[in-house]
Amino acid sequence: MGYASGIVVAQFPPCYRLNAPKFRVVTVNCHSVPLSGSENSRTGLVERPWKVADARLVLEDGSVWRAKSFGASGTQVGEVVFNTSLTGYQEILTDPSYAGQFVLMTNPHIGNTGVNFDDEESEQCFLAGLVIRSLSISTSNWRCAETLGDYLASKNIMGIYDVDTRAITRRLRQDGSLIGVLSTEESKSDEELLGMSQTWNIVGMDLISGVSCKAPYEWADGTNSEWDFNLKGRSEESFRVVAYDFGIKHNILRRLASYGCKITVVPSTWPASETLKMKPDGVLFSNGPGDPSAVPYAVETVKEIIGKIPVFGICMGHQLLGQALGGKTFKMKFGHHGGNHPVRNIRNGRVEISAQNHNYAVDPESLPEGVEVTHVNLNDGSCAGLAFSQRKLMSLQYHPEASPGPHDSDPDSSMLENFGLSLLVLIGCM
Repeated sequence: MGYASGIVVAQFPPCYRLNAPKFRVVTVNCHSVPLSGSENSRTGLVERPWKVADARLVLEDGSVWRAKSFGASGTQVGEVVFNTSLTGYQEILTDPSYAGQFVLMTNPHIGNTGVNFDDEESEQCFLAGLVIRSLSISTSNWRCAETLGDYLASKNIMGIYDVDTRAITRRLRQDGSLIGVLSTEESKSDEELLGMSQTWNIVGMDLISGVSCKAPYEWADGTNSEWDFNLKGRSEESFRVVAYDFGIKHNILRRLASYGCKITVVPSTWPASETLKMKPDGVLFSNGPGDPSAVPYAVETVKEIIGKIPVFGICMGHQLLGQALGGKTFKMKFGHHGGNHPVRNIRNGRVEISAQNHNYAVDPESLPEGVEVTHVNLNDGSCAGLAFSQRKLMSLQYHPEASPGPHDSDPDSSMLENFGLSLLVLIGCM
């Protein structure tokens, strides 16, 4: 039996700050017992049966979060936001409105239903990365075609798990949305990643041009009959609708098609003059990512169209309508991201559970006389809907085609705010 002494360096905890002491040095005296030959053979380098932390999320506040990676590898920068949805991670992954953002899921267990090809909201993933607490080790769903990890790898999207998402969420609620850098590259130091997070800014960045289609196309597919629960108020008459793609989701197009609309989807830069030449019955300004103030060309397009054709705006489209009317938009502290946001319809007092995804909002105090605030978010009182009958326009801040309530925004044909009928009401009744 022999004795030895040595120096032990304590490992970093799962989260630490760059300005905090990095090492704690202690002296340890220990003794060793000689091993037999067979025992020595078992002490060689053997791959561990579990995955170890191999990724870091470095936030601009200096905190470093150790985690395990899945999906793609590399280094990516983005704005970290939290989403409070319990389900629907595939719809979230394929929502173009998340471009430039890391989505942190507050629901701790993700991936158990795998991925299927019916729930995608676009043809690719636009978010910067996915942050979760626990990655399911197995999938169990009759529609599952692929595991979440394999899906993210095929889409070249980074993901991390085994990270304290509750602690990060509390930090985001306290300090607001933070820029972060996600990396699996050990060659990059924490200081280097911190510098990347502190020099990148999502404010003022045009993100809709990167998610919009490049050329016009026709859309005809309606909602699958298995998911189409409300058949009231359907019109036998067909209406021609031009939909501006600022990051439009497939289900928005499906819902319009189910209500008898013939849809032409056009790029975000499509000239208003070309839209007017098409003589549509209505125009939809879709959802999309980022700062509405960063896309003045889109605001000008909206200005040239409103008052001439009935229009309906969703999310980014709602914010662009607010600016085009002379109002202002502002960046929220941490935004609204989730499928459980209560919204009150001021006209009838009805409360809807809505799906939302936005970091910017319209300032109702800045809107001109005649513009009516029709919906209010009950969590913070922010503007969730507008109407201006003199100029034949309506808009909603949330995503009315979603089913979080499960069908709160699609109740019956008598509701003016019914998403499927909104354009039809504007076209036929105003």
